[in-house]
Amino acid sequence: MNGSRIAAVGHYQPAKVLTNEDLAGMVDTSDEWIRSRVGIRTRHIAGPDEPVDELAAHAAAKALAAAGLAPGDIDLVLVATSTAVDRSPNMAARVAARLGIPSPAAMDVNVVCAGFTHALATADHAVRAGASVRALVIGADKMSEITDWTDRTTCVLVGDGAGAAVVEACAPGEEAGIGPVLWGSVPEMGHAVRIEGQPARFAQEGQSVYRWATTQLPPIARKACERAGLAPADLAGVVLHQANLRIIEPLAEKIGAVNAVVARDVVESGNTSAASIPLAFSKLVEQGALSSGDPVLLFGFGGNLSYAGQVVRCP
Repeated sequence: MNGSRIAAVGHYQPAKVLTNEDLAGMVDTSDEWIRSRVGIRTRHIAGPDEPVDELAAHAAAKALAAAGLAPGDIDLVLVATSTAVDRSPNMAARVAARLGIPSPAAMDVNVVCAGFTHALATADHAVRAGASVRALVIGADKMSEITDWTDRTTCVLVGDGAGAAVVEACAPGEEAGIGPVLWGSVPEMGHAVRIEGQPARFAQEGQSVYRWATTQLPPIARKACERAGLAPADLAGVVLHQANLRIIEPLAEKIGAVNAVVARDVVESGNTSAASIPLAFSKLVEQGALSSGDPVLLFGFGGNLSYAGQVVRCP
């Protein structure tokens, strides 16, 4: 079985920007309060006429263009999202229809904030097994639609957006560009991050999530590096789920990636759930902060208290 690699990435964010000062006019908060607790300054918010599949399709189209591919070259579409409103058609089928992809396998993956890394591993496995030659993997969420905008503990966190990657089979003899995934969950603590009710609303137990992420996840992330045959110091980049700058910075330090560029897109984008990792990764590539072939740890965590991480080679 040949391995797989990421051929290209792309991202998309809505035009509307919501600042901390804007939020201070909506709820009892301030720019200083938000930045001191979560590090966020701005976030992008989709309008009522911008559904999840539109965000996803914009990011996917950019990834396809960057890879020099046509829609007909894709045989698998995976969309990681937890904010799909309808049960059917799923987001993957809707994205395929928007892009004109003729006959792909089309599946949604709902692992909330760890959704993209789960979907990326699923695509890698499909390619390795010969079930897919070229896959489109997308993380997209419209968190603004499930947010209680009167709750200052959650509304200051969220943003909307999408990121995408084209995953394709490696040539015979070529080194795999997507390392083995390390994934799992803590089901008994699944209540710590929730999207429940009618209408669905996002809620979390922030202190529980912070303690779990900063104490339990560093050894798991280091093990993901080991599976790829690398030490954390060998990493050129670290892209963690962009939940909170106060989680990202200590987690990256405890992993031991002392030479790596650490994604901090949460500052300008907020927590975009399944979109956060591909969005931040695509921006680092676009900015030239990472070079082709660089080893980068992608590590998602959050809802269900699920986690998934793998080392990839930068496209």
